[in-house]
Amino acid sequence: MSAIGEFIDYVTTAGNWTGPKGLLRLTVNQLLVSGIAVVVAAAIAVPAGLGFGHVRRGGLAAVSVANIGRALPSFAVLVLAFGVFSQAGRGLSIWPTAIALTLLAIPPMFTNTYTGVRGVDPRIRDAAAGVGMRRSQQLWKVEAPIALPLVMTGIRVSATQVVATATLGAWVGFQCLGTLIFEGFAQQNDGKIITGAVLVSVLTISIEVALSKLERRLSPWATTPSGGPVDEPPDPTLASPFHPGRPA
Repeated sequence: MSAIGEFIDYVTTAGNWTGPKGLLRLTVNQLLVSGIAVVVAAAIAVPAGLGFGHVRRGGLAAVSVANIGRALPSFAVLVLAFGVFSQAGRGLSIWPTAIALTLLAIPPMFTNTYTGVRGVDPRIRDAAAGVGMRRSQQLWKVEAPIALPLVMTGIRVSATQVVATATLGAWVGFQCLGTLIFEGFAQQNDGKIITGAVLVSVLTISIEVALSKLERRLSPWATTPSGGPVDEPPDPTLASPFHPGRPA
């Protein structure tokens, strides 16, 4: 039987969709650990990026975080976290994988948020101060909305990376879609390998599309394509409802 035939046979077998290692359970686990990582990373990175960007300081920190995020091997962090949790008898839990994925998700969120707020036109800041806004009001009512498209881009990039990388959790015993891939290689079962790869791809693309639509809905004034490079963010004042050249 060909690899495609094995794949079709695997996904059309009802018993493969249920049980502790069924496709539904593995998919839910993949989404669960990814969701935890993205939410925790956003709770850390977005407020930090807003704060540093608002005071217009911390540029070196932003660059350092981005560089560390690119260089830090997720698998090494995963194995280290697994070793630490194993000492407490929790090595096979969800947490080693969640920690590794959280560290992976923080850099894009932080750097994009920082860049978005840091890049707000000084004239807009001066205008907000001129109408009597306090610094906290300037941040939440002016700077944060202007930076929102870039913030959402950071969250979207992080989320897609996390969903795709969560497959590594299978290396430390976490039951996810990566389990299908690793077991498929061990058993020389092409059906399992292709099924795992296809489901991970479908989840990643679905998250990308869903967050892109959410990004456009939350910032309908943005004119820059959401798929632009993260390392070269657009001037947020050009796509802002607060731009002096646009009516509010």
